[in-house]
Formats: sequence, structure tokens, C-alpha cells
Amino acid sequence: MTATTRDITQDTTPAPQVWPTLRARDARALIRFLVDAFGFEETAVYGEGDRVAHAELAWPLGGGIMLGLVRDSGDDAWELRPGTFGAYVVTDDPDGLFARATAAGATVVREPADTDYGSRDFVVRDPEGNHWSFGTYRGEPRR
Repeated sequence: MTATTRDITQDTTPAPQVWPTLRARDARALIRFLVDAFGFEETAVYGEGDRVAHAELAWPLGGGIMLGLVRDSGDDAWELRPGTFGAYVVTDDPDGLFARATAAGATVVREPADTDYGSRDFVVRDPEGNHWSFGTYRGEPRR
């Protein structure tokens, strides 16, 4: 087997998926918050000291997010302002997750409630100001 060939019987790489990305003023603190408050799993963090060049956090039900420290240089090809991110994340236990998130300091935007489309969900903000909506709605069946 060559270095460019993967043994698919040993491959633990996730299937292709969408990875939303965000930037943070304090990436290490945001990573800790997202792990502690929401239950993301820290998969990879690259950088030294306070600088996080790239981090991956997996969501237990599938998918995940990527993030890094905001760069104030004028040559940033991936220019995103901290606090401008928003995501909807599927959870099987919105009430339990709401309790965990608020106990960890998430700012409540909307408390858990049942929706007219069959979901139970809530919305909170993280310390950087990003909006996180968690709910039971898994989307419509694919055609």
C-alpha cells in the first residue's frame, strides 16, 4: 500500500459532509465552551499558545464544525467576523441540552418550545455571540 492509498477496512475518516466554520476572538475558550456547554467532541486543535489556526469539533450525532482564531490582517482569504455565525444542530434531548448549556453560561435567546413543524427546540448564544439553535427536527426525507 502506498502513502496515497487508504486501506478502506481500517479507514475511520467520516463520510463527506458539510462543515460549517466560524472564527473566534478567543478560540481556545470557545472550544472549551462548546465542549462543556453543548457536548461537542474535540477532534483536532492545531496551533500554539493562544493561537488556534484550525480546530475541528465533532457533533455526537454526526457532522461537526471547524473554527479558528480571527485574523486581523488585511490578507485573510477566509474573513469571518466573530459572533456572526449561526447553526441549527439536531439533538435527541433538547430539554437536557438546554439545562446543560444554560448551566455553562449560554445566553438564552429562546427557551425550549414545541414548533408547528414537529420539533422541540431552543436558541442560545455562545460567549462570542454566535447563535445556536438545537432541536429534534432532522429535516425532510430526501427524494
